[in-house]
Amino acid sequence: MVPTDANFMGDVFGGVILAEVDRAAYVTARRHARQNCVTASFDRVDFLRPVHVGDVVDFDARLTYVGRSSMEVLVEVRAEDLSGGEPRLVGTAYVTMVAVGSDRRPSAVPPLTPETEDERRRFEEGKRRMQERRSSRPNALAHHEIHDP
Repeated sequence: MVPTDANFMGDVFGGVILAEVDRAAYVTARRHARQNCVTASFDRVDFLRPVHVGDVVDFDARLTYVGRSSMEVLVEVRAEDLSGGEPRLVGTAYVTMVAVGSDRRPSAVPPLTPETEDERRRFEEGKRRMQERRSSRPNALAHHEIHDP
């Protein structure tokens, strides 16, 4: 991270980290879907520790759940001080990406086959979060007028 990424406290802006999280989620979803993807939502973002100017930041992204066209990606953010010290977990985020075809409409993606017990647990948790997102969406949309350009 460089000085232009810093806030007034000398730490990296959360928005800079979020932009990189979004990019990591996109690459992960795109690799799985083998087609273009767009960000549908950030469900949960936790900033656990500050990231300092000069830190090298690593974004580890993996699919946790896949539906028909949507994919949930868990991104773990680690920072490392190059002058010494172990990488430290500084943030986590769940990002929902949707595959889109050339018509810009949601497009089907290959299924995800969880293999380990941890992957199966994360898949079931992701499925539950996806259902919660779907059930809350109509309520949120009912209070907003939507304009399609």
